[in-house]
Amino acid sequence: MADGQKGNRKQRQLDNFRIDDKGKKMTTNQGLKISADEFSLKVGERGPTLMEDFHFREKMTHFDHERIPERVVHARGSAAHGEFELYESMKPYTKAKFLQTPGKKTPVFVRFSTVAGSKGSGDLARDVRGFATKFYTEEGNYDLVGNNIPVFFIQDAIKFPDFIHAVKPEPHNGIPQAASAHDTFWDFVANNQETAHMVMWQMSDRAIPRSYRMMEGFGVHTFRLVNDQGKGTFVKFHWKPKLGVHSTVWDEAQKINGKNPDFHRQDLYESIENGDYPEFELGVQLISEEDEDLFSFDLLDPTKLWPEEDIPVKIIGKMTLNRNIDNVFAETEQVAFHPGHVVPGIDFTNDPLLQGRLFSYTDTQLIRLGGPNFHELPINRPVCPFHNNQRDGYARHTINVGQVSYYKNSLANNTPKPATVVEGGDEHYQEKVEGRKIRARSDSFKDHFSQATLFWNSMSKIEKQHIIDAFSFELGKVKNQTVKQQVVDMFSHVDLKMVQEIATNIGVTPPEKGGSSITKRSPALSQENTTKKAATRKVAVLIDDEFLTDKVVVILNRLAKNGVHPILVSNKLGHVTGSDGQTLNVNNSFLTADSVLFDAVYIAGGKRKSIEFHNKARYFVNEAFQHYKPIGAMNEGKKVLDEIGIRSDLGVITDSSLERLIQRFTEAISVHRFWERKKD
Repeated sequence: MADGQKGNRKQRQLDNFRIDDKGKKMTTNQGLKISADEFSLKVGERGPTLMEDFHFREKMTHFDHERIPERVVHARGSAAHGEFELYESMKPYTKAKFLQTPGKKTPVFVRFSTVAGSKGSGDLARDVRGFATKFYTEEGNYDLVGNNIPVFFIQDAIKFPDFIHAVKPEPHNGIPQAASAHDTFWDFVANNQETAHMVMWQMSDRAIPRSYRMMEGFGVHTFRLVNDQGKGTFVKFHWKPKLGVHSTVWDEAQKINGKNPDFHRQDLYESIENGDYPEFELGVQLISEEDEDLFSFDLLDPTKLWPEEDIPVKIIGKMTLNRNIDNVFAETEQVAFHPGHVVPGIDFTNDPLLQGRLFSYTDTQLIRLGGPNFHELPINRPVCPFHNNQRDGYARHTINVGQVSYYKNSLANNTPKPATVVEGGDEHYQEKVEGRKIRARSDSFKDHFSQATLFWNSMSKIEKQHIIDAFSFELGKVKNQTVKQQVVDMFSHVDLKMVQEIATNIGVTPPEKGGSSITKRSPALSQENTTKKAATRKVAVLIDDEFLTDKVVVILNRLAKNGVHPILVSNKLGHVTGSDGQTLNVNNSFLTADSVLFDAVYIAGGKRKSIEFHNKARYFVNEAFQHYKPIGAMNEGKKVLDEIGIRSDLGVITDSSLERLIQRFTEAISVHRFWERKKD
């Protein structure tokens, strides 16, 4: 079978479960055609409802049981289907079949999520983002369950319930939702100093991404690849977005949560519908087992990353998300990820956080999805056959035939029986382990601040200021002065000047001693060094009647040709009429669109002096300017800039030449933000 046909196998499998009700007659779940669906069965028109109304009972019972428990963490999720194509064979390192042949395509399902909030929370919370990928391989499902941050808060899974309890809404009042700006979270941080590195990432711009399409993904843990000779290699997994890594600013993020709490979900859905398929390249960092002890950090410590300048990321393939889901519940909600879903050639290490996750995920699915048969749900079902002696349980779909359901047996010729390694059977890596049973942590895990300082050193000037601002906002929400002081004292070990400014902002005593001797930087950690493209960016085109048709139409067409999406915004929905009588459709008004929902603004304006348009356009443009976004204008549009008092500044593009304007404005859009802009 050709790779393309194999790649569609999961889609064909899902098609078997897909039902289109359009044009069909209504039936009960048993297939009985229904003649009425608006009235329950009663004694007379005003009498009591009869118990025999089986249709009412079935409909209401199903409704009463529609909801399943939301995930304790990662409840707020968005997802899409796609495929992974291998660039380069990984045969020297792993025997996993989907990583052997360049050009091989494997169907995938990806779920992005926020961690702390409930299913109904907003997309733009300051939070970690989940990045979970299910590969439907010929050897079974492989789940790479990670985040958009390469490290985590804790080192041992036994502390995970404590951490989540601390970051969730406080139990005495249920406040705040989807936020870490409160006492219990920061009390946990101050008293569990292993959180230092992760907190630096969470206070950075990485915690408020522009889009799921524009954030990195990481496997977080150190895993192990095993080749067909049984040789192991330590590995960390990376997803690198082709559009680069970009974020919002905090004021913008808070406003987006009010204007459109589904901002990330809608962006993902609309991008795929528009054919702007999100693309991520898969990279691996590899360390031989012989070199395990050559580094200043413990490879098994989940609060540590591997600096890319020391251990380069090898790009081995690309994932393209090219199909939206059909049903949020059936797919996004019912998908069950588990880091223990591996294939031969991918194995675990003794990372104590990973070891705990290997237990926790199955345990979670049992209560969320009602029993042990969650693997039979269409979205979770592997594309390869599965055979074992597991039987029955809630929601069993498989109809097992025959009298035998045990091993060993003679009645079925001792089948199903385990496969040998030669036949593709999985074999755990034979690592030698010995020692006394103790509850303790290795001394190699005790350095909590060196990589937190490395992260700080690697930030640009504006990124550092954003981190200070984030700490100041979050700790400013903390009521307990002692907790504030403890946090400031703790982070004095990361950078003294940083916490002195934070302490001044939040009204506690600035530490006089502290700092770090670490001077190393990792440029790969700064978003200032990311890929910058104009493609798929959304530009609000502010337009009024009597616009200059010849110029505006050219700009709209050229932006679209460059992969940018120009979206018209005016006083009212409907259409605007140009100087030559030509009309353009307007699907967004100033009531339904806001500057925070766009990447840039172009002011087309109009010759007709509309006070309403100019007032609303001034507010729209000024807010975009305050958020450092690109702004373009010429002719009538430039008058709006003049009214606001915005001159040709960084990222503010005005030009008498139409060609130069289009080129310069497109380049400005690719830059994303103009941090050095002076905001008078």
